[in-house]
Amino acid sequence: MLELKNINFTRDNKKILDNINLKLEDNQYYVITGPNGSGKSTLAKIIMGINKQDEGQVLFDGKDISDMPINERANLGIGFAFQQPVKFKGITVYDLIKLSARKNISKKEACEILSKVGLCAKEYVDREINSSLSGGEIKRIEIATVAVRNLKLTIFDEPEAGIDLWSFNNLIKVFEDMSKLTKGTTLIISHQERILNIADQIILLNSGKLEKVGKAEDIVGTILSKPCCRLGGEA
Repeated sequence: MLELKNINFTRDNKKILDNINLKLEDNQYYVITGPNGSGKSTLAKIIMGINKQDEGQVLFDGKDISDMPINERANLGIGFAFQQPVKFKGITVYDLIKLSARKNISKKEACEILSKVGLCAKEYVDREINSSLSGGEIKRIEIATVAVRNLKLTIFDEPEAGIDLWSFNNLIKVFEDMSKLTKGTTLIISHQERILNIADQIILLNSGKLEKVGKAEDIVGTILSKPCCRLGGEA
């Protein structure tokens, strides 16, 4: 479904990604991990089109999208959730879900989506997206906007960033249920062991290179044995 061929990316004379070759299959749950500065977020942004690779190809469903802008990639079914979700003054949760769905959905349908991500729908559907919402609430609302789109590929960049322990525990449950919310492939950038342990496949990057791809039980031990790659604890 997604294939990266010979991806290279350099900034300020520093090699961020070094000849990355990777395939992501349909309807799988992937986590990209590795030490800080290993190129995780850069690789995710290249897939979305936020950053442009210096060399290499990005193929999606067999189509070369290497030079395709973000909006066209989104139309193909690729979505990206940032570390810090955007807040929209004056827009309610219901408005945002409708915009994400790209169709006129009822409040009942919006409430069903909110319930699936662990939010009490009646309390949130009419709330404004502003600073009164906690980091964990915003993250779950963002997941709801992703779920309603039925994307082929959804990318989350360190979703645990900036949220408290209670929110993190609830977020883990949401990601565990992600296969019930979406039919496509999920790709998460994370160093949290609990997120790694619920992945179908873990992709380990180190110093801009693809070091290993495999199941959690085969990868986590490798990471824990390396001082430079220690996993994070609870958020």
